[in-house]
Parts: sequence; C-alpha cells; structure tokens
Amino acid sequence: MLPSRTPPNHVWIIDDDRSIRWVLERALQQEGIVCTAFESGDRALNALKSERPDAVITDIRMPGTDGLSLLKILSEDMPNLPIIIMTAHSDLDSAVSAYQGGAFEYLPKPFDVDEAVAVIKRALAHANEQLMEPSAEQPPELPAEIIGEAPAMQEVFRAIGRLSQSNITVLINGESGTGKELVARALHRHSPRRNNTFIALNMAAIPRDLIESELFGHEKGAFTGAGGQRQGRFEQANGGTLFLDEIGDMPAETQTRLLRVLADGEFYRVGGHTPVKVDVRIIAATHQNLESLVEDNRFREDLFHRLNVIRIHIPKLSDRREDIPKLSQHFFHKAAKELEVEPKVLLPDTENYLCNLDWPGNVRQLENTCRWITVMASGREVHLEDLPPELMTSKGTESPSGDWEKALRHWADQALARGQNDILSEAVPTFERALIETALKHTAGRKRDAANLLGWGRNTLTRKLKELGMNDDSDD
Repeated sequence: MLPSRTPPNHVWIIDDDRSIRWVLERALQQEGIVCTAFESGDRALNALKSERPDAVITDIRMPGTDGLSLLKILSEDMPNLPIIIMTAHSDLDSAVSAYQGGAFEYLPKPFDVDEAVAVIKRALAHANEQLMEPSAEQPPELPAEIIGEAPAMQEVFRAIGRLSQSNITVLINGESGTGKELVARALHRHSPRRNNTFIALNMAAIPRDLIESELFGHEKGAFTGAGGQRQGRFEQANGGTLFLDEIGDMPAETQTRLLRVLADGEFYRVGGHTPVKVDVRIIAATHQNLESLVEDNRFREDLFHRLNVIRIHIPKLSDRREDIPKLSQHFFHKAAKELEVEPKVLLPDTENYLCNLDWPGNVRQLENTCRWITVMASGREVHLEDLPPELMTSKGTESPSGDWEKALRHWADQALARGQNDILSEAVPTFERALIETALKHTAGRKRDAANLLGWGRNTLTRKLKELGMNDDSDD
C-alpha cells in the first residue's frame, strides 16, 4: 500500500516542457493549490514511494513513461485519482484513449491557463466527492478515424470519449456533408456494442410508404408484393446500433411507432400480431432544427425528448478551417490509393486559397474536390489553375474587402492554434506597412499626398516610416 500524504489540494504537474510546468505552477499557486512538478513520468512514479497527489495533470507524449502508460499505472494503484491528460496531438485517438484509460478530462494544447486551472479545480472537487467510488474496468484503446484539430472538433472527440462506456441515445446535428454518419460510426466503434451490427438508414432516401416496412419488417402477405416474411432494420441491428439519419424527415405515423419502440423495446412487423423484442441503441441525426419542427407540429415533442438525451453538434467546415490542410492530404491519399496513382500535393498558395473558401457542401465537398483534382490535375503539385472551375467562380464573386478580412481571420486562427501570443504586435505593423506602401505607390512617393490618403498628417507618416524601418527616400 502506498503511504499517505498530508498536503491538501495537492496537484502533480508532469510535462517535459519546462514552460508548461512553470505556467501551471504559478497559476495554481496563485489559487492556493499545492503543486509538485515533474519533467518525466518516470520521476513521478518514483515519487509515489513517498507521497500521493489529489489530482494529476500530465502530458500524453513524453520520453520514457508516456502519459497513457502513466494513466494506466496510476489508475490501477489509485482508481479514484482524477487525471487530466494534456496533448498537442489533438486527434480522436488521443481523446478516446485518454477517456477509455480512465482520464478525468482531456485538455488539448495550446490551452487557456484559466481554463486549465478551472479543470484542475473540478478535478480536486471530484476527488473529494468520489473517494469511495470503485473504478470501472476500461475497454482497450481503439484506432482513430476522424480528422480534426479545431477546438470545435475537440468537443466532438470529448463527447465520443465520454460516451465510450455508454449505450445511451444520441442526437447528432450539423449541416449536410459535415460527417454525421462518421461520428455515429465512431460512437458505435467506441461503445460496448462495437462487436455487433451497425446499420445506417437515411429517412429522406426511403419512399414514405416503405419506411415502416424498412424499419420494422413485414409478414407474408402484409401488402401487395410481400411474398414472404422480412426482417426490418431494428431486428437486423439487434444487439448493435441503428443510425437514423435525417430523422426530421420521418413521417408522423412512423414517429409514433419509433416512440413505442424506444419506450417498450418491442414492436410489431407490418401485418404482424406477435411482438418482437429488440435491444438496439439509437443514434439519430439531422441537419434541421428539430425544436422548430416541434413548434410547427411536424415532429413529435415526446419523441424529440426521447432522442435528445445527449446531443453532439458537428461544426461546418468553414468553422474549422485549420483542419482543411490535413483533411485535403487525407483525401488525396485516399483517392490516390483507389485510383492507384501518386497522391497530389497542394502548393502553399493553393492550400491558402482552399482554406479561405466557404465550402457550403462541407467536408463532403472537400473530399469530392480532392477526388476531382486527383483525376484531372496533370502534375503532382496542385496549382490554383488545377482547381475545379466552380471553386474559382465562387471565389471570384466575393468582394475584395470580404476576401482580405477572411484571410486575416484565417491567419489569426492559425497563429492562435499554434499557441502564438501577442498577435497584434505582428499583425498591425504588417497591416500598416502594406497600406503605406500602397498609398506611396498611388502618389508616386509623395508623402504629403500619401498621408492624406491614409488619413494621417505628414509627420505621422514620417514617424511610421521610421518605426517600421521603411526607406524614407520619397519626395515631399
């Protein structure tokens, strides 16, 4: 048995990055929290011989004993210990592995220090509440299948990780093409039902008069053409997961039957009189606003509440632009493998152009674009002229002001995602330099006229030229 320790609110910080340790130590000390920092998992394990923490925050990838190995060891020895996993490798694999390994929380880098402190405080509060709770056995870690480093996608990864031990009903909402079925498959693959059937059914793609037969099956002679008994999707998915896509398009009468299945776990085949019992997890998805459909009496309110137990929102691609380069690379490799050709590579200008498009068709549109480029582009490197004409047309209809504003936002998103601070000190001089150069060009170098175009006095322009290190050899 490990010896007891006395310091209250004792947090261990484990990271091979000295700056991370320093920042967290100072922030926690300001909150009156006792903390001990370690540069490696091995040193932390060695310290277990003499003390025990109340909570741990550790990096996932370190030399020697990494974060997941440390998580496993600590969880076995101290099952009630809340452990927070930090990682700069913000992918589904890391998130699910952390949660399935027993992590209390998953914190992708770069993070806001105040957010990190708040998470640690929650962990300490949880430790006080859960001291007597037994630990649960965790399933093995599973491979990743969703690409996304944007903060909005990290929320999706967190949800999948937290639901990995659950059979609970989930409602997924997001625009068409965002990857709702991919998330549904990930929920199934990381659930206790992963070894059983996953069946996907799109309500909008089935004729209304066939939906009930498709879902619940039918008996012989139930209707014209029913030559024999047929199992429906519920029976086929028994023990597994049934994914009902575009649930908002389900007819009212089918909504009533679905509600009964969710409530009772049984149904009747079309034309049948014997109840059929099933154990099926329902994951539903829609691009519509179900609350509005309920208000318009187009969707049953009681069914909505049955489905809306846990909701996961999938962001549109324009809200996760930083993922476009990796998604493009993935789709190029996928298309190259299918077509048995060399994968294409985006040139920087082309990549930046794609990152600034609106992508109304979301990830599906990006995948189709990469497939088109793989077939149609002549060289391995993808130039702007290699893009589909419709992308160039849509871009050309945007106003110049909207174009540079979007580019500026994208630059800021990328800089902050890299953990860069004080971005105004870099952006403002660059912005001013570009405007000054353009104004001087339009006035043939006459500073007085250029200052007037910029809305400055001549002295202000002269001072700015010196501050920015620009050549002051223009005419008065």
